[in-house]
Parts: sequence; structure tokens; C-alpha cells
Amino acid sequence: MFETLFEASLKRRLGLIAALALACLPGTTVAQDVSVPVIAGQIHGYDACGLVGVVRGLDPRGDGFLAVRAGPGSNYAMLDKVYSDQLLTVCDDHGKWLGVVYSHETEDCGVSTPWPGPAAYTGPCRSSWVYRTYVKDFAG
Repeated sequence: MFETLFEASLKRRLGLIAALALACLPGTTVAQDVSVPVIAGQIHGYDACGLVGVVRGLDPRGDGFLAVRAGPGSNYAMLDKVYSDQLLTVCDDHGKWLGVVYSHETEDCGVSTPWPGPAAYTGPCRSSWVYRTYVKDFAG
């Protein structure tokens, strides 16, 4: 009986120590290391990415840029920044997030013609995700 009480007390103490140790670990607010590919060519017979948007509506008192992220969510790593009036070609849609292809220079990103089928964008331009609130229709 004494060993059983001792073991139970020891288990409770070890459980308390484990709970305290877990509470001291850093939170899960670290950006995800994975990237979610932007899929182009999703609508057969149409341009691989058929809508061009423009960055608009950024808060002038804010950071002055729109974060470009590795995936559709603010928990993904920020990869780049785009600014007001930057053109983005919209290829993918995930709720409040848009999968875009863009270039900081003027270059053909290869998405203005039909593709044989859906595929992850791997062309000469950048592709990532932006919060849709700040992308307005420009053409398409």
C-alpha cells in the first residue's frame, strides 16, 4: 500500500513538472516554414491566370506595403513586400488570400495564355500569397 501511495504522489509531481515545462516552451506563433504553391491553369481553355489586380487601399499610416507570404495565411513566413499600384496576376484563390504571380521588373511571367492543365507556377516571376482586401480588379 505504501508503494502505491508513493508512486501516485510521484506521478502527480512528475505530471506537474511536465505541465510547467510545457507552459515555458515558446508559443506556436512562429511562421510556418512550408510554402504552398500557387496553382495556375485551373480553368481549361482560359489564360493560366486570367485576372490582373492592383495593390490599393493600404493604410497610409501603416507599414506602407502588402506582405507577400509563403501560404494563404498570416501564420506563413513573409517572403516579400509589394507596394501601392503594383500589378499582380491572380492565379489562385483560398478564401481571404490570393495566389499571385508578379515581377518587380517588367517581364512576361508566362501566364497570359492557356495551359494544358492546373500546375504549380514555376516560371521566371515570383509567386506567393497576399491578403485579398488590398488587391483590386485592374483587368481581366
